[in-house]
Amino acid sequence: MSTRVSIFVTCLVDQLFPKTGLAMATVLERLGYSIEFREDQTCCGQPAFNSGFRDEARTVARHFLKVFADADYVVLPSGSCTAMCSHHFSELFRDDPAALYQVHALEPRIWEFSRFLLEVAKVDDVGASFPGRVTYHDSCHALRELSIKQGPRTLLRKVRGLELVEMDTAEECCGFGGTFSAKFAELSGAMARTKVESIRRTGASAVVSIDSSCLMQIQGAMRREGLKVQALHLAEVLAGGAQ
Repeated sequence: MSTRVSIFVTCLVDQLFPKTGLAMATVLERLGYSIEFREDQTCCGQPAFNSGFRDEARTVARHFLKVFADADYVVLPSGSCTAMCSHHFSELFRDDPAALYQVHALEPRIWEFSRFLLEVAKVDDVGASFPGRVTYHDSCHALRELSIKQGPRTLLRKVRGLELVEMDTAEECCGFGGTFSAKFAELSGAMARTKVESIRRTGASAVVSIDSSCLMQIQGAMRREGLKVQALHLAEVLAGGAQ
């Protein structure tokens, strides 16, 4: 019997980038996992949490805990949402022992997609191919809260036909930051333009990341600057051209 993986698609993937969720499912199924999508899932509560609405965030987080309580694994295509669930739920419920118990019980089963491939599935080559030069953007939450840096690059280097070229601002924020981009639009835009110029200098045909929020920000900036470079989630690259 194959291991069951519950996919949590995140709000942005659900509403704007459904191909990312489908690509993640394709890769996991290729590796022999049984995929399920629990239709009661909503949000992890991160937007409310980051904006200071802790009571509202707790309401959403309780629902997440209920929906995925018995999941074997919960895999997410997002460093920021993974960090919210695996790091900040315990902060939200530190004064609620019963809920905190549920949080700690679920935390070891919550995995960001690239880390799940490398540390649970224990594969770095998923049989993908992608012709062209790509560069990789380190999203803030993945890099700074989850310490994810080399993993996605390891997976990309195993993709047939793919040339990975590092940009000189790979670790710099793209300027999205959730509500930061709305509250500080001018600063956010300037940060995005810096990132776009760095991408331009690589000569890459695609920029890859593990967070759709960053890719949305970068894609918009590239379009405004007239840079015809694809913005792709890692899952989309790994789902391509199975051998």
